Amino acid sequence: MSDSAGASSAQPGGGRALGPGTGSSASGRGRARRRRRRWACGTGLAVVLVLLAAAGAGWAVYRKLEGNITPDEAAAAELARYEEERPAALAEGARNILLIGSDSRSGDENRRYGRDAGTERSDTVILLHLSAGRRSATAVSVPRDLMVDVPGCRRPDGSRSEPMFTMFNSAFALGGSACTIRTVEKLTDIRVDHHVVVDFAGFKDMVDAVDGVEVCLREPVDDEDAELKLPAGRVTLNGEQALGYVRARKTLGDGSDTSRMERQQRFLGALVNKVSGNDVLLNPVKLYPVLDAATSSLTTDPGLASLRSLYDLARGLREIPTEGVRFLTVPREPYAGNADRDQLAQPAAEKLFERLRRDAPVRIDTGSDTKATKRDHEKPSGVTSPAPTFSGNTAAEDTCE
Repeated sequence: MSDSAGASSAQPGGGRALGPGTGSSASGRGRARRRRRRWACGTGLAVVLVLLAAAGAGWAVYRKLEGNITPDEAAAAELARYEEERPAALAEGARNILLIGSDSRSGDENRRYGRDAGTERSDTVILLHLSAGRRSATAVSVPRDLMVDVPGCRRPDGSRSEPMFTMFNSAFALGGSACTIRTVEKLTDIRVDHHVVVDFAGFKDMVDAVDGVEVCLREPVDDEDAELKLPAGRVTLNGEQALGYVRARKTLGDGSDTSRMERQQRFLGALVNKVSGNDVLLNPVKLYPVLDAATSSLTTDPGLASLRSLYDLARGLREIPTEGVRFLTVPREPYAGNADRDQLAQPAAEKLFERLRRDAPVRIDTGSDTKATKRDHEKPSGVTSPAPTFSGNTAAEDTCE
């Protein structure tokens, strides 16, 4: 390199000259790098804040939903008092959950359905058996007018009732869920592992949360007592209409409690189908109201009174096909002392209870009007009897009556 070239490059103080624009360019690149670092840092912080906000919102939602659930501590304490007399669980992995629909008139939402007389009755009781491995679910309705032995129970005021032979729904009125559970266990010799109580308002909210449930009516319905007026054909019921539909007795079916229970079972099957659909389960916007309504309406034993416990239960149920969700009513017949009451029909009732105790499959005849086939005791001696078949339906069936 020539001296002139070196001279032109030299600067006072031994510095090196920069070409035209070089200084501003380097400075610009430095500022750009600093801006990118600040932008990256800011973006990372924003992402972290968003994630923290989302996590906080998720935690807040979790806490709210879990806080909705009411643990039935009083029932747990009462059942613990009588633990020695309760039946043992025979089938490992199987679970029996007692679902109780309460007709409480307490609270603003429920009071409109009648005067609050200070007592609750079990308008609907279903023993839900979940098989080990969750291959099937069998829901057995227990008629409220079934004559049963109700044990001595603790009343809400702390006093105790005497054992009595009376209608089944008296158990809930006397001693709430604990008395109902003990009565069911005495009747069936089946261990009740968990229980869930749902009231009128909770039922309505659940139906509204899934945007209604479709049923099929062969004739128009005009029931003033149930506040229900519906056209014939396929109808999507909102919560208020659904409540009237499952409770009506005079204008739907033959007016009997049998018809009402079968209608409830078909409706629950349709509700199971609606909730289990991907349109609900995979859509957070729709799923949250369902979860909020469901948890707000529940009073459960302490073992189920958490989202984690309910999630574990639901996770085991989601793989059961709808045809594997079976509904039936406990085999019964008119009570000998009063034709307006029911009693267990034997041996069919004991055969059903025995299969549930052993977690054996329960066969359903969806096209038969008989409560249980007679084939078992009509076989010649020495011939192995087939599994008994019970009249009922599955969640896969249409809701047409």
